[in-house]
Amino acid sequence: MFRDPAWAAYVPGGMSWQVEAKSELGAALCYAPGRGGEPRLIRPEDLVIRQRGRPGYERRVVDIAVEKVPAQSLLVGETFNAAGQWSSYPPHCHEKDDPGRESFQEEVYFYQVDPPQGFGYQRVYTDDRALDEAITVEHNDLVLLPRGYHPVAAAPGYCVYYLWVLAGTTRVMKPRDDPAHAWVLQAAEK
Repeated sequence: MFRDPAWAAYVPGGMSWQVEAKSELGAALCYAPGRGGEPRLIRPEDLVIRQRGRPGYERRVVDIAVEKVPAQSLLVGETFNAAGQWSSYPPHCHEKDDPGRESFQEEVYFYQVDPPQGFGYQRVYTDDRALDEAITVEHNDLVLLPRGYHPVAAAPGYCVYYLWVLAGTTRVMKPRDDPAHAWVLQAAEK
């Protein structure tokens, strides 16, 4: 499981590169269309780490390549859900470009579960429910999120981690909360 703070490298499209591991290494290759820019090493001290949410949907979110790293159309980070907690909550989506309100981003989640025999759940649904799926996620699962809201729940007793990778028409992270559940944020602020 990705327990230690991440090290990452941004390598612009079209550039040759290689990695040599001098010890055991857990690695993920995250990529999206794009060319140009400068390569950059992202060290643990470059990460932006935040505690988000309230009891029931608390999680640690780590920005690896978001605002501080110019990376063409790519956004990368991690979410750590403690046992029994929800994340990507209230449910949000990013399926259209609507400046100031929402940005279009396709997304992928790569899951790790601790202990690895555990599980979590991910729901993916659209406003009109043309897409409405509940997915059991287990250790090393990958879920593609081309559209829809996508909340995650960790089963009691199991921590759920996911690496998230977004790419879209703009490099702006502006999700839209599901209006049916957005009240949770307002209630938490009171």
